[in-house]
Amino acid sequence: MKAKSKAVVLLSGGMDSCVTAAIANQMHSLALLHASYGQRTEERERRAFEEIADFYGVQERLVMRLDSLAQIGGSALTDRRIAVPENLPENAAAIPATYVPFRNAHFLSAAVSWAEVIGATAIFIGAVFEDSSGYPDCRPEYYEIFAELIRVGTRPETQIEIVTPVIHMHKSEIVQKGVELGAPLELTWSCYQSDNEACGVCDSCRLRLRAFSRAGHTDPIAYKAQVAR
Repeated sequence: MKAKSKAVVLLSGGMDSCVTAAIANQMHSLALLHASYGQRTEERERRAFEEIADFYGVQERLVMRLDSLAQIGGSALTDRRIAVPENLPENAAAIPATYVPFRNAHFLSAAVSWAEVIGATAIFIGAVFEDSSGYPDCRPEYYEIFAELIRVGTRPETQIEIVTPVIHMHKSEIVQKGVELGAPLELTWSCYQSDNEACGVCDSCRLRLRAFSRAGHTDPIAYKAQVAR
């Protein structure tokens, strides 16, 4: 029986990255990468990462620190002087204050370095374009360009593909896919500002609650508030 090829999965501990890991697990041996960068819910996200990794029995895991993102600031996730927006309207046009400038490039760079060292042939990332907060580093063309950067910036024999399996899915479709694959959605954490009970009013919570509602499933985590959606 042919051994599975190895894939690095960027696993924040949120719903999208968890479902992405479940998709990758169908065809690959997993190596899970998590970034702590001084975000408000850093400890809770780390816990979610470890519990999801345990669920899939993954031994090969790496937790990296990117404190420079907190030092740079400019985001409500890394600078507590900037308020986390609450109750934003659906499909708001402006990029929200929770955008961390060029964050995914930092994550992908570390993933490429690790993938080249451990012989992984793919990097999976749970970026969502269709139904998310409108972050510019979640656009499909961003990953197409980064794939070319990998090609010209690694060893000639290195072959690493970037895989974005949920990028064109609506959040409700991601929920449904997670349920179909038996992904441990109860272990995930999406809230931007609370590490005990999810707040229910930040953009990430509202997108998640709306997704579960539209998918016809109950979100398995606890919320302080559940606004109309």
